[in-house]
Amino acid sequence: MREYSSEGILLPWSIRFCTEFVSDFEDLTEQIQDELLSQLRVLESRGPALGRPRVDTLKGSRYHNMKELRFDAQNGVWRVAFAFDPKRCAIILVAGDKAGVSQQRFYRNLIRHADERFERYLSGGEEHVQNT
Repeated sequence: MREYSSEGILLPWSIRFCTEFVSDFEDLTEQIQDELLSQLRVLESRGPALGRPRVDTLKGSRYHNMKELRFDAQNGVWRVAFAFDPKRCAIILVAGDKAGVSQQRFYRNLIRHADERFERYLSGGEEHVQNT
């Protein structure tokens, strides 16, 4: 469905999971899965225009377009790393709960995994993603 705004027609963005994230997603509780899917629907409709407080740039990544989706669920403070590709697709890479963890260590691990997975996606393309 197309939406209209003062800037023109807004086309939805695609949301895809990198293959490694599929099993990560399945390991999440149903409540966290539901909240993540709800947040992804907003991302799908807004794309890169979705900003703070829901989305912010992940500083320290090798990729300038690496972002984090932020939400709270089940007493956790969740961060989901993703990047937009040239095909209007948000590639969901890795998620983690940063509650009770050193912020520096949490982000170092999140960014390392996200960069590795995005690099595999960029080199392998379609075989490394699954539609949501």
